[in-house]
Amino acid sequence: MMTGTQRRDKILEQIRCSDTPVSGGALARSCAVSRQVIVQDIALIRAAGYDILSTHRGYLLNAPHTVNRTFKVRHTDERMDEELCSIVDLGGHVVNVMVNHRVYGKMTARLSIRSRRHVAEFLRDIQNGKSSPLKNITSDYHYHTVEADSEKTLDMIEDMLREKGFLVEG
Repeated sequence: MMTGTQRRDKILEQIRCSDTPVSGGALARSCAVSRQVIVQDIALIRAAGYDILSTHRGYLLNAPHTVNRTFKVRHTDERMDEELCSIVDLGGHVVNVMVNHRVYGKMTARLSIRSRRHVAEFLRDIQNGKSSPLKNITSDYHYHTVEADSEKTLDMIEDMLREKGFLVEG
């Protein structure tokens, strides 16, 4: 049984990946819930800032076309600012951070870092909190899903990560 957050992520992903409107009935069947639950979830997704359009044929995401890539990286805490700012400076959106722990398995945390201001807020939250970055439990190895407007932008981000020694090859 999935949580409400997991269900909304699934709904958003289905709408995002579709070239045509996705009906409420189709979403309800794929999530094993009623259409009314889908309507409520769509309202929550919209409240989170996504521009979901309702048409007579279903739901569409009104968003620019984006592509994404997952990068395996490694760096110290002191270089987090450099890594994240370098990605957003090239037009990347750091969607999340993931680690693959040998005992706990795959753990993912949503970041949604799109600007230097977001980087500063994230770093301030880490410094003011009682927690350390997720990467610290896996000897600084971690993954970022990065979204951008084109494959060319992702290629530039990958080249920069490699040049700065952040990218883990292979």
